[in-house]
Amino acid sequence: MANEAESVIQPNDILSIQVTSVNPQAAEIFNTPTTPNRVSNAGSTTVVSGEAVGYLVNPDSTIQFPVLGNIKVVGISKSQLKKQLIDSLVQKKLLVDPIVNIRFLNFRVTVLGEVGKPTVVNVPNEKISILEAIGMAGDLTIYANRENVLLIREIGGVKDIKRLNLNSNEIFTSPYYYLKSNDVVYAEPNKAKVRITSQPWQLIPIALSGVSLLIIAIDRIGR
Repeated sequence: MANEAESVIQPNDILSIQVTSVNPQAAEIFNTPTTPNRVSNAGSTTVVSGEAVGYLVNPDSTIQFPVLGNIKVVGISKSQLKKQLIDSLVQKKLLVDPIVNIRFLNFRVTVLGEVGKPTVVNVPNEKISILEAIGMAGDLTIYANRENVLLIREIGGVKDIKRLNLNSNEIFTSPYYYLKSNDVVYAEPNKAKVRITSQPWQLIPIALSGVSLLIIAIDRIGR
């Protein structure tokens, strides 16, 4: 099975950062704010809950963190950021024995092409394989080229495009088996689909549609 490399933080990511310590009141200022949502129960009781807003990673690669100010986060993993925050909080004597938990609030992947239902898949637990993502998009159609599935991933601001063979056992040991946030999976049509659409007036709109989907997907991961 493939080793799952930890995702690195990218511009426009949204991070939930929760801080606790032996003094909860002292740690409260460092926690991600929440937005209240009112939920009515049987028309009589109103329950107020909240959803984490998160820290948006700015185009300059930083987040604005309480007390500590601007912190550069792009290009490092959650584990590295966690250690950095703990070290800063301790060294500045802001907290005693702080515990920091970080997660992505916008972890999602896009699945396009010859699948049952092209879709954007939200991944709350931040772990999903390419096969799971395709399954959540309605699986590959009979016209999908299973030996030539495209994966588009942004690494350090550069878009990396890989072609994967889902019929090969090597897929399970591939570093691309587990997807990362903002990955785009595109299932290309097989020869049977190409033959069906071999007439020029049929092929042009389909080709344009496929190109448009890829342009939209590539633009999305570049934001």
